[in-house]
Amino acid sequence: MNRRHIFLLIFMAFICLAPVNNFSGMVRFVYDGDTIILTDGQKIRYMGIDAPEIGHDGNESEFMALSSLKLNRKLVSGKRVTLEYDSQKTDKYGRSLAYVFLETGDMVNAILIRKGMAHVLLTSHGLKYKDLLLEYQRKAITEKIGIWSNQEITEHKIYSGNLNSCRFHRSDCPFGKQISRKNLVIFKSLKDAFWEGFSPCKHCKPQV
Repeated sequence: MNRRHIFLLIFMAFICLAPVNNFSGMVRFVYDGDTIILTDGQKIRYMGIDAPEIGHDGNESEFMALSSLKLNRKLVSGKRVTLEYDSQKTDKYGRSLAYVFLETGDMVNAILIRKGMAHVLLTSHGLKYKDLLLEYQRKAITEKIGIWSNQEITEHKIYSGNLNSCRFHRSDCPFGKQISRKNLVIFKSLKDAFWEGFSPCKHCKPQV
C-alpha cells in the first residue's frame, strides 16, 4: 500500500469519526446577549448561559443588558460560527440551543460568562461544559465584574434551591414552597446560590 492510499484511508477515517452534531453558519443578527439569528433564519439560544434581559414595550432593561448585547455583537456579528449541540437541542420556544464557537476556537458562551455578561444556566438534562462555565462564573464573581459589580451578593438571606431544576427562590416564593424535601437545598446568600450554578427564579426574582 503506497503513501497516497494510506493518507486517503486516514482522511476517510477522520471524516467518519468527526462529530456529526456540529453546524457552521454566518451570523446575520445579534438579538441580545445570548441569542443570535443566522443567515439561514435559524434562531440560536446560547446553551448553558442566561444574559440580562433587554427591556421591550417600555420595560426597563436589566443591569448590564446593553453591555452584554454589545459584547456579543462585537464577538459574532457578521462572522462565521460553529455550533455544537448538547443533549437538549431546542428550548420551549423552538430555538436551537448550542455552544457557539468562533473560528479561533473560542467559545462565545464561555467568554460572556468570564466577562460577567451572563450567568450559568444549568438544566436537568445536564451540560457537557458545566465545569468550564462554572469555573469562569466563579472567577467573575470573585473579581466583581459585569453583572456582579453592583450588587451585594454576600448579604445573609435564606433562599430555597431546587436540585432538580437548578433554580433558587426567595423564602416567600410560592414556587419555592413547592420544592420537595429531597430536592430542597438552602442557600444563605445570593453568592452561595450562584457559586453552585443555580439560577434565579423568573417569578420572585431573588437577585433584584
